[in-house]
Amino acid sequence: MIRKSKRNKYYGYSISRQLKKEKKITNKFELMLASLDLEDIVALKLELAAKPVKGKLYGFPIWNSAFYIVKEALIKFSLSSTRSQREAANMLGISLSELRRNIKIFNIKLIED
Repeated sequence: MIRKSKRNKYYGYSISRQLKKEKKITNKFELMLASLDLEDIVALKLELAAKPVKGKLYGFPIWNSAFYIVKEALIKFSLSSTRSQREAANMLGISLSELRRNIKIFNIKLIED
């Protein structure tokens, strides 16, 4: 009997593909983004978010929120780039139960329409 490889429901999801489908990014944008450091991307995103309010993001706890924003991004990436939740948990260096708990906490739903 051939054992079927069990894939998680997030396998094959691509944030890039989803954003292109929603016409939020292009191939050219992806090439430009790939040439930037992650730190520059985050700093640029914060700068752009602050522009409409003249550089003042008062009331938004950036320092305390950054940990959760990064954690959610890492979970989404690990789920979309591995075949199972167990592999995703291993990639992150956490237990499977911790991964599942965080999927619920962050309400992560990556399934494309």
